[in-house]
Amino acid sequence: MLRDRLSTDLKTAMKAGDKRRVSTIRLVQAALKDKDIEARGLGREPLPDDEILGLLQKMTKQRAESITIYEANGRPELAAGEREESEIIAEYLPQQLGEAEMTAAIDAAVTETGAASVKDMGKVIGKLRADYAGRMDFGRASALVKERLSKV
Repeated sequence: MLRDRLSTDLKTAMKAGDKRRVSTIRLVQAALKDKDIEARGLGREPLPDDEILGLLQKMTKQRAESITIYEANGRPELAAGEREESEIIAEYLPQQLGEAEMTAAIDAAVTETGAASVKDMGKVIGKLRADYAGRMDFGRASALVKERLSKV
């Protein structure tokens, strides 16, 4: 389970004195705790691994946006820190699908859902989110789905 791996890695990083890794893992655990509290308020169980992967993907995307902003404003030291955090968080994500694999997954999802037009895009994206959480860039996938469905 991903939570156990985070706890184990936190202990290892603390023993090794790796301050950046410790702070990053603590940041992830704090975000997880916030989401668990939110889920409990809605009467749900703590986040399952697929939703944790989605959270990690969101955190990685936030870091990428911050890197862009820092570099644009001449703050390379802050960009480097964000880049290190992003790399640490990415270690917990599964291997991302390549372009060809993503296209094949989209084709399969379109076929499975019976999508016939751009109006059915939500069904296809929902299917992809269920099957490929944490392994697919859904921003890119959304554009590919739209392109695919506009050809149908």
